Amino acid sequence: MASAPEDDVLHRTENNVSWITLNRPEAMNAVTPAQRERIIALLAEASADPAVRAVVLTATGKGFCAGADLRGAPATGGDRVAGDVARLIRLGAQRLITAVLDCEKPVIAAVNGTAAGIGAHLALACDLVVAAEGARFIEVFVRRGLVPDGGGAYLLPRLVGPQKAKELMFFGDAVPAAEAERLGLVNRVVPAEELQAAAREWAERLAQGPTRALAMTKQLVNASLDGDRAAALAAEATAQEINMTTADANEGVASFVERRTPKYLGR
Repeated sequence: MASAPEDDVLHRTENNVSWITLNRPEAMNAVTPAQRERIIALLAEASADPAVRAVVLTATGKGFCAGADLRGAPATGGDRVAGDVARLIRLGAQRLITAVLDCEKPVIAAVNGTAAGIGAHLALACDLVVAAEGARFIEVFVRRGLVPDGGGAYLLPRLVGPQKAKELMFFGDAVPAAEAERLGLVNRVVPAEELQAAAREWAERLAQGPTRALAMTKQLVNASLDGDRAAALAAEATAQEINMTTADANEGVASFVERRTPKYLGR
């Protein structure tokens, strides 16, 4: 698969934070297959790099992500073989969402504008969502006669409950940022000019935290609605067992005993 032009996905690392920025404002940042692969690769790199301790996913222009870029996609009907669409979704949109959910560092979405379709799901897969006041979230699939993909029917009910999820998906109405915050889709809404600063504040705060403990906390919370109580409690105990071998856990306990502020190294 062709790689994304370097300026289609901007990337920088500052103060232990990996900033991943969609940069096709002329297309409202509708994501191309090449961009998708670049984002997946950057999230994998963030997981593996001890110097990266948090991630911010954002975009330029007026749109966060208007969904998948359908230009060049095969037309409906024709000689498609059964299984082609499922494979395309599995290897495409679902891999992107899974990459966010499975990233071993906390991921913050800084939603600067419209997040529609897979763009909405990209934001909702993140651990924390900060949105500009003008941002909107749209389950746009029904407008195109499509079933929600990219994990939407998995993510949305876990955030707002099944009844509200069905309302949003059945009608495809835009949800303004303030309403999204009320529903629990968004953690915080700020004026547009404060979005980057708000995301930076949270990301750099997370980047000073006990990185491995945060990774295991993320895994526990993400898995909590998928299994039974016994499995959740067993996973919790195992995670704490592993976490207690980390330098940061030892530092956290020592700083408490010594009545000082802990200094976490992410190890």
